[in-house]
Amino acid sequence: MDITRSSPAPVRVVAVPPEPEPADLTALPEPIAVEPLQPLQPLPATATATATTATTSATATDVRGRRGRPRPRDLLALLRPGQWVKNLAVVPLALLDTHPWGAAAFLRTGWAVLGFTLASALVYVVNDLADRERDRLHPVKRHRPIASGRVSTLAAFVLTGALALALTGWAVAGPAWQWWPTALYLALSLAYSQGLKHVPLVDAFIVATGFVLRLVQGALLIGAQMSEWLALCVFSLCLMLALGKRRHEMTAAGRAHRPALRGYTLAFLDHLVVLVAVLTAVSYVLYLRDDASLAAGASLVTLLSAPCAVFGLARYLQLLLVEEGGGNPVHVLFRDRATLVNAALWAVLVALALLLPQSPA
Repeated sequence: MDITRSSPAPVRVVAVPPEPEPADLTALPEPIAVEPLQPLQPLPATATATATTATTSATATDVRGRRGRPRPRDLLALLRPGQWVKNLAVVPLALLDTHPWGAAAFLRTGWAVLGFTLASALVYVVNDLADRERDRLHPVKRHRPIASGRVSTLAAFVLTGALALALTGWAVAGPAWQWWPTALYLALSLAYSQGLKHVPLVDAFIVATGFVLRLVQGALLIGAQMSEWLALCVFSLCLMLALGKRRHEMTAAGRAHRPALRGYTLAFLDHLVVLVAVLTAVSYVLYLRDDASLAAGASLVTLLSAPCAVFGLARYLQLLLVEEGGGNPVHVLFRDRATLVNAALWAVLVALALLLPQSPA
């Protein structure tokens, strides 16, 4: 064997990659790993309560009001005793034209105040019944007894019937046919509740007319001759307060709460309030000059009382236009110190002018 002969070259082995297998079109793709979602955290109890209060408070409280008996304090609040001061302030004005004053005049004045207190309370309940759905949208009026559900509609209807019976007894027990101002007030108030309250300007004029009817009722029962200047002064003053209340409602809750507010603007109401305030001051001065039963030599007292009246009007305009008050005229006027001091001074001056010996005819 020839060992010098070279051996054959070794065979070189090359690894060939295997051919890829055909894709299985019927196989589902592998799921993609996804981070698990964190569960939603529940809202705090306070937030949940706040979010649901606006939608459930009216229905829940109304159901509560229907289930249980209304509390006496809620029934009394429905009658709005804080507004009865309007009757005490307007009806006795007829005494200004009656001299001398006697026990009979005061008793008849009290009888007139009682009648209009019953009538106005009846109107308040009827209005709250008619406006209960709209009042629930108002930031303040939603707390009224019927709107909040503290007094059910059934209890309010029962209270309405009781007030109507009491008012009928008042009319029958009093002098014959001298209750027509109260009856006219109820008729106007019913028309107001049924639709006239939605008519701009008409709504405020009806409210002011109701106060003139209070004055007429007091004059009828007392037997006094009512002054036209005094009636105009009462009408214009109450119209100013009604317009001021609407201005406050527009600034506090917008026009959606009261449809009649769509016929007003803030500038329009501002002009009207100032115009009616001027009419109030002029009619008051003319009443003092022409019709008031003043004492002899009371011209100085009369002269001093006129600035008090003008200051009272100016102070109300300040509270309404500057301090954005006027939502409740009774609270605004009877809780303001400047107004109370001015009213006390004015009352003293008027009392001096009326109680001093009268000038000979």
